[in-house]
Amino acid sequence: MKKMLIVVMALSMVFMLAACGKSGSSDGENGTVGVSMPTKSSERWVNDGASMKAELEKLGYGADLQYAEDVVENQVSQIENMITKGVKALVVAPIDGESLTDVLQKAADANIPVISYDRLIKKTDNITYYATFDNFKVGVLQASYIEEKLGLKDGKGPFNIELFAGSPDDNNAYFFFDGAMSVLQPYIDSGKLVVKSGQTKMEQVATLRWDGATAQSRMDNLLSANYANANVDAVLSPYDGISIGILSSLKGVGYGSASKPLPIVTGQDAELASVKSIIAGEQTQTVFKDTRELAKKAAQMADAVVKGEKVEVNDEKTYDNGVKVVPSFLLEPVSVDAANYKQALVDSGFYTEDQLSK
Repeated sequence: MKKMLIVVMALSMVFMLAACGKSGSSDGENGTVGVSMPTKSSERWVNDGASMKAELEKLGYGADLQYAEDVVENQVSQIENMITKGVKALVVAPIDGESLTDVLQKAADANIPVISYDRLIKKTDNITYYATFDNFKVGVLQASYIEEKLGLKDGKGPFNIELFAGSPDDNNAYFFFDGAMSVLQPYIDSGKLVVKSGQTKMEQVATLRWDGATAQSRMDNLLSANYANANVDAVLSPYDGISIGILSSLKGVGYGSASKPLPIVTGQDAELASVKSIIAGEQTQTVFKDTRELAKKAAQMADAVVKGEKVEVNDEKTYDNGVKVVPSFLLEPVSVDAANYKQALVDSGFYTEDQLSK
């Protein structure tokens, strides 16, 4: 009886291991496309991966979907494995935009085309196309929201603001920040916006890996050093995960009461927790990027390039990766707050009312 139990347990382990090995991959009649995503710790990337898999399957491809958990070495290894398996194309959202040069040379040597997904892969000739959103406009939308809500165009002010930016190893972070500063800098120069910390440069305000805890710690330091006898009126936050950290810091020192209201806090990606926060009157705004549409466009690009067909692009000037200007397709972002979240997110089917009310 004991021997039989051991055999059953051993067989169970074999089946479990086999299942784990196949969990991120599926085969299709047109072959398999490798999809490399940065992390599962962000709701946004989980949704992107699921959408990519669904769109590729609609086109007759299997998807080898892998998440690297923000470890560059993991991503390189996963891409190498995809190349070894002979995928038809690669769709890659890089953790570090400058770390994939060597592994993508291997892809080129194997004649595997590469689509850069949302984040630009830099310092390599071996990417074919780029699918993303209008990233400069994302920053413009965030800053324009602050401009409108503070009444800056009407001459109101001065107001205190602090600035946050994304990860310095993500090319998009610079576009977001530059877009925002194209709106905010004139008000900073005129004194209508005051950055009491004095931190206004990308290298001062960047948040490595877009980490909310890192943002919370920095906000703690900003508040203790600069706001003992003053209130912050607005915070430029480039991403919802960072916004949550900023809000935690603010609430920790008493913001969110009738006598000390929360400042305007922007965001990006319309993550569920942040949309609920907007509905609850905490986070003020986010920028919705419909990743279902981004995944559809990236899948169409991969399909066309595999078949040798013309790939639709709408930008051939903006995205220079240091080696070449990468032909790109840019989708439109949408500013979302308490006034229009139902129209933007519920009516479009991105969320249900039930999801937002739980």
